[in-house]
Amino acid sequence: MSTNTVASRMERARNGVGVSGGGSINPRKKKRISPRTWTLVAFAAPSLFLLVLLNLYPVIYAGIQSVRDGDLINPGNFVGLQNYTDVLTSRSFWNATRFTLIFTIVGVFGSWMVGLGLALLLRTKVPGGGFFKVLLLLPWVVPVVVSATSWNWLVATPQSPLPMLAQSLGMGNVLFLADPVLAQVTVCIFKVWVSFPFMMMMMSSALASVDINVYEAAKMDGATNWQAFTGITMPLISRSTYISWILMTIFCVNDFPTIFLLTGGGPVDATTSLVVLAYRTVFQNFQTGPGVAIAFIMTLVLVIVSVVLYRQIRKVNVE
Repeated sequence: MSTNTVASRMERARNGVGVSGGGSINPRKKKRISPRTWTLVAFAAPSLFLLVLLNLYPVIYAGIQSVRDGDLINPGNFVGLQNYTDVLTSRSFWNATRFTLIFTIVGVFGSWMVGLGLALLLRTKVPGGGFFKVLLLLPWVVPVVVSATSWNWLVATPQSPLPMLAQSLGMGNVLFLADPVLAQVTVCIFKVWVSFPFMMMMMSSALASVDINVYEAAKMDGATNWQAFTGITMPLISRSTYISWILMTIFCVNDFPTIFLLTGGGPVDATTSLVVLAYRTVFQNFQTGPGVAIAFIMTLVLVIVSVVLYRQIRKVNVE
C-alpha cells in the first residue's frame, strides 16, 4: 500500500468519511424533551414550588433571625455570631445538652431493645399473637397528651398510685416528678414506653425478611441460639437497625410534647432538653436570636449523627 493511499485514508477519517468509502458520519442528534415530559413537569411544578416555599423560606428567615437581636415583633439589629457565642457559653445550654444526650441514648437504645425483644417473642408461635401486637401498639397509637395525662395520674402527686405503693413498701414519700433525678428517670422511661412500638414494627419487618433456612443450617452446624442471634440475626437486620436508630435519634432530639406535657422541663430545669430550652427562649423570654441559634445547633448535630449512621448503613454488606 502506497504512502499516498495511507495518507488519503487518514485524511478521510479525520473528515468523518469511512475508510471503505462510505458516506460521512452524521453527528449525534440532541435528544429533544418529549411533550409528555413537559406535561409532567407542568403538573409537578406547583407542588414543587409550594414545597420549596414552605420549607426554604422559613429556614432562610430563621437564619436571618439567628444573627439578629430581635424578638417576636421587632427584627432587631445585626449582631453576627454573637447569639451563637452566647448560647455556647451558657450553662443552661450545656445542662440541656447533657439531658438531651441522656434522653436520646435511653430513648433510642431502650426502645430498640424492648422492641427487638418483643419482635423476637412475637415471631414465635404465641397464642393470640395478632391480638397482642395490636395491644402493644397502643402506646404509640394513643395521642401523647392522653399518655402524659395517664402518667401524671400515676406519679405526679403523693396520692398517685406509684408514690402510695412506694410508701407502703417503706420507701418513704417518693415524688417522681419533684426530685430532679427521679424526674429524669421517669421522663426517660416514659419515652421508652411511647417509642418501643415503633421499634417493634421496624424490627418485626426486618426479621420477617430473614430466611428460616439460614437458622436451620446453623442449627445443623451446632450453633447455639445465642450464636445464631449474634452471627445471623443481628447482621441480617443491621440495615433496618441503623435506619431505626437514625429515625429515633431525630424523634428524641426533637421531642417537645413528651417532656413538656409530663414535667414542663422541671424540676429546676432537670428535664429541660434543647428543644424545650429553644421554646422557652423564644416564646417565654422573647429572645428570638438565641432560641433560633439553639435550633440550628441541634440541626447541625442531627445532620452529623445521621451522616455517621448512614455511612454505617452503606458499609453493611450482607451476602
